[in-house]
Amino acid sequence: MKKFPWACVALTALSLYSGSLFAANFSASFKNTDVREFIDTVGRNLNKTILVDPSVQGTVSVRTYNVLTEDEYYQFFLSVLDLYGLSVIPMDNGMVKVVRSSVARMSGAPIADSKNPGKGDEIITRVVRMENVPVRELAPLLRQLNDASGIGNVVHFEPSNVLLLTGKASVVNRLVDLVQRVDQSGVQRREIVPLRFASAKDLSDMLNNLNNEEQKGQNAPQLATKVVADDETNSLVISGSPDARQRTRMLISQLDREQNNEGNTRVFYLKYANASKVVPVLTGIGEQLKDKAGGGKSKAAPMAGDLNITADESTNSLVITAQPNVMNSLEKVIDKLDIRRPQVLVEAIIAEVQDGNGLDLGVQWTGKHGGVQFGSTGLPISQIKKSKVIGSYTGLATGFFNGDFGALMTALSTNGKNDILSTPSVVTLDNKEASFNVGQDVPVLSGSQTTSGDNVFNSVERKTVGTKLKIVPQINDGDMIHLKIEQEVSSVDNTSTADASLGPTFNTRTINNEVMVHSGQTVVLGGLMENVTKQSVSKVPLLGDIPVVGQLFRYTSQDSAKRNLMVFIHTTVLRDDDNYGAASKEKYDQIQARQQQRMEEHKLGIVENADSPMLPAYPSQSHAAPVSASAPVSTRNPFKE
Repeated sequence: MKKFPWACVALTALSLYSGSLFAANFSASFKNTDVREFIDTVGRNLNKTILVDPSVQGTVSVRTYNVLTEDEYYQFFLSVLDLYGLSVIPMDNGMVKVVRSSVARMSGAPIADSKNPGKGDEIITRVVRMENVPVRELAPLLRQLNDASGIGNVVHFEPSNVLLLTGKASVVNRLVDLVQRVDQSGVQRREIVPLRFASAKDLSDMLNNLNNEEQKGQNAPQLATKVVADDETNSLVISGSPDARQRTRMLISQLDREQNNEGNTRVFYLKYANASKVVPVLTGIGEQLKDKAGGGKSKAAPMAGDLNITADESTNSLVITAQPNVMNSLEKVIDKLDIRRPQVLVEAIIAEVQDGNGLDLGVQWTGKHGGVQFGSTGLPISQIKKSKVIGSYTGLATGFFNGDFGALMTALSTNGKNDILSTPSVVTLDNKEASFNVGQDVPVLSGSQTTSGDNVFNSVERKTVGTKLKIVPQINDGDMIHLKIEQEVSSVDNTSTADASLGPTFNTRTINNEVMVHSGQTVVLGGLMENVTKQSVSKVPLLGDIPVVGQLFRYTSQDSAKRNLMVFIHTTVLRDDDNYGAASKEKYDQIQARQQQRMEEHKLGIVENADSPMLPAYPSQSHAAPVSASAPVSTRNPFKE
């Protein structure tokens, strides 16, 4: 019995742990759904009791594309109702009620405070006591900054110097923060001056600089004003003595005037970015900034002038016409976009070793009433008298003819080796496709037809063979490179035994994949190791199986091939001129050293001692010592670093 309390404690702890472990997630999809059904569905999901005003009518169409937590789901609910002109008012008993936004402020919004400030679009009321600033002077300014949808309200009570702020929690809490900044303890008084046309940041910098100049040589610096910009509302908060604030207000009224479009136009010369590609990005951002700034102003002070961004491709510059506050934000975006993009050096190595051996041996007979013939030899005995056939055969062919009787022995041994090493390299900008192609166009017979005059008309197509490399690098954090690669090595197979009249045979090796590699690292893209052995025997039944003598009645063909193919890639991020210059000089010096070496060995040019083409010294090393031609050429192998 003593163990029972401990069991209860363990069960309670387990239930609490399970409740936190299986937290609910939500998603929503409503199309032309009655608003009351939408509210009821949310209430069931959140286990909330929601009271709906009888005047609430309409339909809702909304959908989420990601999974929401319980808190996010509730904020989503508030935002949807706000879009449809409805507001949610929390009640002290834990319930909430939904009313039309036009009557929300008169429907008993709960009193919030710093500990429970409310969230998002909830309708709340905050009571703010002012210590240093008269509420009578501050209330009209706050009404201009409050929610313009009709929900917000600002009421001041002069005997207690208290402000009553009603509206959406997000808006009311921002106003409370602004009021607390203004109402700081001290002798100096503060006031908020909304701007209609000028940029708050630019004007505050100008006024502060002017005040600093006026303070020089004065014994009472406290008489000067201090100006702080509120970029979100495009307002100025000024503090100081009454006379100083009055003088600053006069300056602001003179400076905050509507300007002509010429004064709102600036030209930005880009250093690295492409002006025509930057225009769509800036246009989208500028429209958002203009709408946001216009929403924070009263109807009596609408935004003047339209946003216009044009690219001048001849000078790679941007011509922007916008309001000062929008212009300042666009200038910051341009500074972040107009940066030097890093480059990527991609070095590939394609190594292929191929060995092949073959042996063909056989004997054919012919007589008056028949014979033994093997067509796979390429020289049938029945066609031996045709000179064209004999001329096209490769290998040993010997025999005799005596009247209608004859014998022919053919023998051919082949041995082929291929050792291919290709090291293409290419440099490209981050996120920019680059390709490298080296090869030749090989004619291929695609068709043939005979005209009415017995003339043969051949159709020829050309196929490009060689080395092809196409890459798209993307530099990520920590110099990790995401690399899209298309690589192909193709060639004409001169050792193929296929009928040459059908056209050449091509060898093709292709890799198309994506890898993630660190700068300076070497990775293998793929490879092939292949061993092929083929053996075929053609023989006369029974006679071909006789030991020793049976060799005269059979044809044997044996082929074996071995192929090893590996493809590697090495990447290097080039962020500045030093990195790029070092990589360029390295390749330049390799070619220059090979030229000097061949010139000393008299292997360059047809006529000895002729002037051979020679690369000059690398520009940055024009005074360096020449490379010794007799010394062995040292070529950097990035795959051994």
